[in-house]
Amino acid sequence: MDPKAVKSDLVLILDYGSQYTHLITRRIRSLSVFSLCINGTSPLKAITELNPRVVILSGGPHSVHIPDSPSFPDGFTEWAESNGVFVLGICYGLQLIVQKLGGEVRVGEKQEYGRMEIEVGNNSGIFGNRSVGDKQVVWMSHGDEVARLPEGFEIVGKSQQGTVAAVQGRDRRFYGLQYHPEVTHSPEGMETLRYFLFDICGIAAGWKMEDVMEEEIEVIKGTVGPEDHVICALSGGVDSTVAATLVHKAIGDRLHCVFVDNGLLRYKERERVMETFERDLHLPVTCVDAIEQFLSKLKGVEEPEMKRKIIGKEFICIFDAFAHDLEQKLGRKPAYLVQGTLYPDVIESCPPPGTGRTHSHTIKSHHNVGGLPKDMKLKLIEPLKLLFKDEVRQLGKILNVPEGFLKRHPFPGPGLAVRVLGDVTKNNALDILREVDEIFIQSIKDAGLYDRIWQAFAVFLPVRSVGVQGDQRTHSHVVALRAVTSQDGMTADWYYFEHKFLDDVARKICNSVRGVNRVVQDITSKPPSTIEWE
Repeated sequence: MDPKAVKSDLVLILDYGSQYTHLITRRIRSLSVFSLCINGTSPLKAITELNPRVVILSGGPHSVHIPDSPSFPDGFTEWAESNGVFVLGICYGLQLIVQKLGGEVRVGEKQEYGRMEIEVGNNSGIFGNRSVGDKQVVWMSHGDEVARLPEGFEIVGKSQQGTVAAVQGRDRRFYGLQYHPEVTHSPEGMETLRYFLFDICGIAAGWKMEDVMEEEIEVIKGTVGPEDHVICALSGGVDSTVAATLVHKAIGDRLHCVFVDNGLLRYKERERVMETFERDLHLPVTCVDAIEQFLSKLKGVEEPEMKRKIIGKEFICIFDAFAHDLEQKLGRKPAYLVQGTLYPDVIESCPPPGTGRTHSHTIKSHHNVGGLPKDMKLKLIEPLKLLFKDEVRQLGKILNVPEGFLKRHPFPGPGLAVRVLGDVTKNNALDILREVDEIFIQSIKDAGLYDRIWQAFAVFLPVRSVGVQGDQRTHSHVVALRAVTSQDGMTADWYYFEHKFLDDVARKICNSVRGVNRVVQDITSKPPSTIEWE
C-alpha cells in the first residue's frame, strides 16, 4: 500500500516507546483518517517523503533530561513550520516540543499517574467549544513537567495539582497534551483528537477499505510481472485467506496456494480447512504433508525464539521446493511468496536495542517477520502489512470471504509450537493439547460466546500435578485456558467466564482427555502479558 495513494491526509505518528502508541494509530483510523507509525528517531528524509499533514509525537518511558533520550531529527521543527504541518505532542512528545523549541522541562515535584482531573484554561482551542473552567477526567503518566513555555505558546489546561496539562502555539501549529487522549480512561479524549484533526488541522477523512482494496490490487499488479507466478502460504486463518483472495483477484490463476500440515495444527484442522478452501473460496490449493519434517527439527528444542526460527526456516524450505516443482510444471519458477503479515506482527518484531531503535524492544519474532531466513529465494508480497486485524476482516467482507471464516479466532503462524511450553515432541503434548483445545472452543461455541471473544485457546504446561481419578493417585499434566477480548490484538483483557462454564469445561477436559488432571485459567491482560504464552 502506497501511503501517497491513499485518499486521505496522512497522520504520521513518531513512536517514542509508549505502550499506547499504536492505540493512537487505531483511534485515528477509526475516524476514517489514514495513520502510520514509524520510529521516532527516523531521519528527516523518511518523514518528509511520506508527506504527512499532521505529525503526532507519542509518549514514552524516557526523560528529556537523560543524555541520548530519543528525539525527532534535526531540522524537523523548521520543516514542519515551513510546510504548514501540524504537530501534536502527547506526554513525552509534549515535553520534547517544549524543550526543543526553547522552553524548559523539569523533574516534577509531584508525579501524576492514573486518572486525574484537568481544568480548561483560557483560549482553549484544542478543547473545541469547552468553556473556561470546564473539567474533564484524563489518564496521566508522567514524572517530568513543563516549567517554562517556548515563545508563542500558551497554557490551555492544567491538572488539579496545577501541572501544565495542555499547551498550544497556534501560529507555529504546535500543540501538546500531557495526558493520553487515546486511552478509554480519558473519556473525552477521542473528542479532543477529533476536534484537533478536523477543526484545527482541516484533515480530510477519506480512509475506506474499498480504496485500500483497489490500491492494493494496483500495487500487486504493478509488482508482479505479466508472466510471473506467485505462491501463497495458506494457514487456514483469516489473514492468509484474505491475502490470497486479494492476490487472486489481482492476478488470477497465476496464484498457486499451498497449505502445509506441519504437525502443529489444531484438532482436524487440515480436513476442515481444505474443505473450506475448495467448497467456499474456490482457491486452487495444494496440501503438503510435512509433519515429520517439522517435528524432527523441533525435537529437543525448548526456547521459544528458536522454535519460531526453525519453523520459519522449514516453511521457506517447503515453499522453495514447491516453487521448484511448479517450475518443472510451468516452465518458469514463481518469483513471489504471499504472506498475511499484519501491522501488529511488524510492530512486535521490531529490532532490539543496539540496532538504532533504542526505545523499543523485540516482543517476539513472528514466523512471517522475524523468522524468515536471509537467504530466502522468493520475494515477499505482504498486502496486509499496514492493516490491523479488524481492518483485515472488513477487507475480507468486501472480497466476499465467507463470514464464518472471517470470524475465526487468530491462530499463530508457529501453531501449537508456541502453546506447548517446552519440547513439543515430548509427553504426547500435541495430541493432548488438541483434544483440550477442541473441548474448550466447542464449549465456547455451544455457549454462544465465540463471537464475543477475540481469541481463545489452551496451553500445555511443562509441569505435572498430583490428582485423584478413579480413586487412584495420578501424576498428570496441567493445561491452562486463555480467552481474551481485544479490538486489534495490540492490547487485550481476559474474558470473564461464568463460574459454571469454567466448572463444566474443566470437568469435561479431566474426564475426557487422558493424561490431564488439572485445569487452570490465565487471567492476565496485555500488557503486561502477550496474548500467546510464547
